[in-house]
Amino acid sequence: MAHPLAALSKIPEKRVRWFVPLLVATLLLTFLFRFIGPDKPTIVDFELAGSVPNAQGIINAWNETDRIRAGFSLGIDYLYMPVYSTTIALACVLAAGVLKSQAWRSIGMLLAWGLWVAALSDAIENVALFTELLGNNVAPWPSIAQICATIKFGLILMGLLYVVVGIVLRLSRK
Repeated sequence: MAHPLAALSKIPEKRVRWFVPLLVATLLLTFLFRFIGPDKPTIVDFELAGSVPNAQGIINAWNETDRIRAGFSLGIDYLYMPVYSTTIALACVLAAGVLKSQAWRSIGMLLAWGLWVAALSDAIENVALFTELLGNNVAPWPSIAQICATIKFGLILMGLLYVVVGIVLRLSRK
């Protein structure tokens, strides 16, 4: 179950050369999102609305500027997807290298692939949200967005938890 990023984990200089800029870009974009999208309800509220009435309530709560900001946020998210997914995937690959158990290393590689699935889910979610935002807020778009957002957030959370375990184990061995 090799992952393309596993080759980077074998050469220490390449790890830093790739991971640090990816991490910085991820953190900068994450910070930037705090200022791009609408404040209340948030874009995450919209992602998780799950039904036509809930999604329409969010769209109606936004003024024209908020709807433009939401659309802009969804557009910027397409830049963010490969950045955050590759950053966390590489972190999973690196954490897998710290763990001794083959089963745990395999889980890390699987999660690294899962992070790219998260980005794909995010892309599908955004298509659904754009469709709703542009006035076609009908079933099944809110459900598709919610399902994809749930998959995305679940995979991101599992990847981050795996990385934290790897960091803790690495620090405890020093």
